[in-house]
Amino acid sequence: MALDLFVVLIYAAGMLVLGYYGMRRAKTHEDYLVAGRNLGPSLYMGTMAATVLGGASTVGTVRLGYVHGISGFWLCAALGAGIIALNLFLAKPLLKLKIFTVTQVLEKRYNPMARQASAVIMLAYALMIAVTSILAIGTVLQVLFGLPFWISVLLGGGVVVVYSTIGGMWSLTLTDIVQFVIKTVGLMFILLPICLYRVGGWAELVAKLPASSFSFTAIGWDTIITYFMIYFFGILIGQDIWQRVFTARDEKVAKYAGTFAGFYCILYGLACALIGMAAHVLIPDLDNVNNAFAAIVKVSLPDGIRGLVIAAALAAMMSTASAGLLAASTVLTEDLLPRLRGGMQSSLALNRLFTLLTGIAVLGIALLVSDVISALTLAYNLLVGGMLIPLMGAIFWKRATTSGAITSMILGFVTALVFMFKDGLDANTPIYYSLAVGLVSFVVVSVLSRKPEAAVVRAV
Repeated sequence: MALDLFVVLIYAAGMLVLGYYGMRRAKTHEDYLVAGRNLGPSLYMGTMAATVLGGASTVGTVRLGYVHGISGFWLCAALGAGIIALNLFLAKPLLKLKIFTVTQVLEKRYNPMARQASAVIMLAYALMIAVTSILAIGTVLQVLFGLPFWISVLLGGGVVVVYSTIGGMWSLTLTDIVQFVIKTVGLMFILLPICLYRVGGWAELVAKLPASSFSFTAIGWDTIITYFMIYFFGILIGQDIWQRVFTARDEKVAKYAGTFAGFYCILYGLACALIGMAAHVLIPDLDNVNNAFAAIVKVSLPDGIRGLVIAAALAAMMSTASAGLLAASTVLTEDLLPRLRGGMQSSLALNRLFTLLTGIAVLGIALLVSDVISALTLAYNLLVGGMLIPLMGAIFWKRATTSGAITSMILGFVTALVFMFKDGLDANTPIYYSLAVGLVSFVVVSVLSRKPEAAVVRAV
C-alpha cells in the first residue's frame, strides 16, 4: 500500500497548499466567510456540489447500495433535489439580503432572541455535519491503511481543520473545486467501471443479484419519504448550504450553476449505489456493511489507482467536513459571540481563532461517534425538527410571532431528541413528531400572543 499512501499524502499536501492560497485571498471578514460574494459559475457549481456530497453521501450511499440495491441512491437524490429547489426559488431573495447566516433572517422577522435560540440549533447541526464526514475519513483510512481509528480521525480531520482555519471560504472554494474534479474522476470514471468489470459486466450484475436490487423503491416508501423530509428540507435551511449561496456573484450564477450541481448529486448517488451493488457481488459476506466502500476499494483496485480513488473519497468527505466546520464557526462568531461582547462584530483574526477551536471540538466529538449515516440523521433531525417551521413561518405567515417561533424551536428540537433516544436514530418518528409538535405550538402560540412588532421580510 506504499504507493497508495504516497498518493494520499500528495493529495493532503495539495489541500494544504490550496488552503495557503486561500489565506492570501481572504483579506477581509467578508472574504473569509463568503469568498467576497464573487464566485462565478464554475467555482460556484463545484463548491455547491462538493459541499453536499460528503462522507455520508459517499460511504453511506455505497452501504445503502450494498444492502438495498439501486434504491440506495435516494439519499443523494433528496440532497440533489434540495439543491435544485434552493437555487431556483430561494437564491435570488437570499442574495439580496447580504447576510452571513440563516438565523439573521429570523432576527429580521422576529427579534434578536429568536436569532440566538435558532443559532444554538444551527450550531448543533453544523457540528454534526462536520463530525459525520470526519468519521467517514477516519473509517476509510483505518480500513485501507490499518491505522488505529483515533489516529485516522486526527490525521485526516487535522488537514481539514488546518486549511479551513487559515483561509476560510476562499480555502474551501479552491479545495472544493479540486475535490469535485478528483471525486468525479475517481468514483464515477474509475471505481464504478472497474467494479462492473470485476463483476463481469452489467449482465452478470443482474444475474447475480436479486431482482429487488434493481427496484427503485426496494428501500421502502417510508424511507424515501423520510429522506425527503429530512434531507430535502434540511438543504433548504442549512447554514453550510446557505453560506455557499451567499458566495455567488449574482442570481444567474446561483440559478444555473446551482441547478446543475443538484442534478450532479443525483447522478453521483446512482454511481455510488451501483458501486455498493458490485461490492455485494464481490464481497457477499462483509462483516460490517459500514465498511463496504473501503472494502470494495481494497479488493478491486490495483496499487496506485487505489490511492487515487481513496483520494477521491477523501475529497468528498473533506469538502463536507470543511463546510460544516466553517458553518459552525460562522454561527458562533456572527450569531452567538456578539451577544457576549456587547454587540461587537467579529474580525478576521477572531474568525480564524474560532474556526480552529471549533475544529478541535469536531475532532473530539468524532472520536466518540461511530455510524456516519446515524450522525447525519441526527444532524438533520435536529435542524429540520427545530427550525423548519419557524423559518418557513417567518417567510410566509404574517401572523407569526417571536414567542411562537421560539416555542416551536424548543419543542421541535426537544421532541426530535426524545424520539431519537426512544426509537433510535434510524426511526421515522423523530422527524414526523418534531414537525407536528413544532407546527401546532407555532400556530397556537402565535395566534394567542400579540402581533409581531417587526416587519415581514418581504424580500424572501
